[in-house]
Amino acid sequence: MEAELAEERFSFIETSAAQRERLPNPEGPITVGIDGGYVRSREADQSHFEVTVGKSVPTDRPSRYLGLVRGHDDKPKRRLHDVLKDQGWQENQPAALMTDGGDTVINMALHMAPASEHILDWFHVTMRITVMQQYAKGPAHHDEEGAEKLSRLLCQVKGFLWNGNLHDGKAAIEDLVIDLDEIETDCPSIRALRKAAAEFETCIANNQHMIPNHAERQRYGERVSTGFVESTVNTVVGKRFGKRQQMRWSKQGAHLVLQTRARTLDGTLRSKFEQWYPSMKSGGNDKVAA
Repeated sequence: MEAELAEERFSFIETSAAQRERLPNPEGPITVGIDGGYVRSREADQSHFEVTVGKSVPTDRPSRYLGLVRGHDDKPKRRLHDVLKDQGWQENQPAALMTDGGDTVINMALHMAPASEHILDWFHVTMRITVMQQYAKGPAHHDEEGAEKLSRLLCQVKGFLWNGNLHDGKAAIEDLVIDLDEIETDCPSIRALRKAAAEFETCIANNQHMIPNHAERQRYGERVSTGFVESTVNTVVGKRFGKRQQMRWSKQGAHLVLQTRARTLDGTLRSKFEQWYPSMKSGGNDKVAA
């Protein structure tokens, strides 16, 4: 088992530390955001299945897209690695790998690049806090003071996490959970807030090693959010698999459409066909084999 884990960890790193020191200086950092979405399944035993979408954004080169169906693609890490290599990434180049903290996307990016940092992106953190702030407004009509206290706590949590202050941030989240348990009313919004706060506390505890000082990153012009990946999910997945489309998909069919869609957005679809069918480069009329 240990040998398998070691192989998984280092299988994508092709250079030693000494070799990386001799590599030319990289052009700049590269940011990779990975997120997930769901599409309708045609299988009778499940209504939806998960797809993974990503976007790689170098400093001075065109962005690249990534799309795949987990469980169908048996080498998702290899696919991400190939995207990075196609962009000219080298192994001494800093890479910021941003995810929502889910195990699926974290494992895909894990041990991908030697000079990498894994970041719990701010978009998903603040989205959870915003939802809790909406729930906190529920009891305001019968306990305005209590609702105001919950709102202040949530603002404190947001401020602490934004500045990378995990010690005070975790303490404020714990205070929030305790205060919610002590509220006697059992209105729907409080029940929902209790559940959301407990899940948020677990998320932050499990991913605390991935929470940087977002304020500092922003001051240095570094990305703090995968909002650009959220738009990618909408672009890659929503276009062909959205709610207005009534189609149901097999995992293989969805996976193939995602590959085509990603390369169309990249502008690399034709070059891939030319790689497969060299006659296309000279304007040949050979038919593509079935």
